[in-house]
Amino acid sequence: MDIIAVTRHGKGLLPRATSRQNEGVTNDRSAAPATQRRFAASEVRLPEHVLLEGTSGRILREALLLFAERGFYGTSIRDLGEACEIRSATLYSHFPAKENVLAELVRIGHEEHHRRLAEAAEGPAGPETRLRRVVRAHVLVHAEFPMLAVVANNELHALSDELAGPALTLRADGRRLLIDILDEGIATGVFDAPDAFLAVTAISGMGMRVANWYDPAMPYEPEQVADTYAEFALRMTRAGS
Repeated sequence: MDIIAVTRHGKGLLPRATSRQNEGVTNDRSAAPATQRRFAASEVRLPEHVLLEGTSGRILREALLLFAERGFYGTSIRDLGEACEIRSATLYSHFPAKENVLAELVRIGHEEHHRRLAEAAEGPAGPETRLRRVVRAHVLVHAEFPMLAVVANNELHALSDELAGPALTLRADGRRLLIDILDEGIATGVFDAPDAFLAVTAISGMGMRVANWYDPAMPYEPEQVADTYAEFALRMTRAGS
């Protein structure tokens, strides 16, 4: 989902959610031991257009929580089957392998991220306005779907080249989109960034980290976080100076 960054997975053995709804699958961690977690969110959420009915949907929801908490390699097929309350053989009838479950989540995350970036960049506008809109979209998707962002970013490395290819292509497109905005702004004197690629890397990483710390229970709305980070990005490029 992120424009640039990919990091290594970690482990966090925490109780899984018991609710089966796409919106509001809440995990009560009040009794969980103190541990270093990779994300703060306690709600399993996926984009509304994703079909999550039936067993396939349940597998994706439970896999999202397990992969986010434990990492791909820390989650076994048996873990996933038990979380879904199905036998391993039933799981294999919906997905050929555990890697394919991860690949589907990575695809969903990257496609949603890329769609929002592309929409934000559309329309006649100067580089400062487009940078604000694109950074806002980048941050907003990480705040709205933090678990999905953590899995799509942190677990991408676990996929084979073939399964990771579509997501990597979307990443490259998103990176090019933002670099083009920076290049245009630098060429026209709107931006004063010494290096477009490094500016994009910094802006991208800043937005990606939102998925690790943001939770709806915090006193910030996703739109507020996105607007503030967009302002940070403009200050980094010295827009209007």
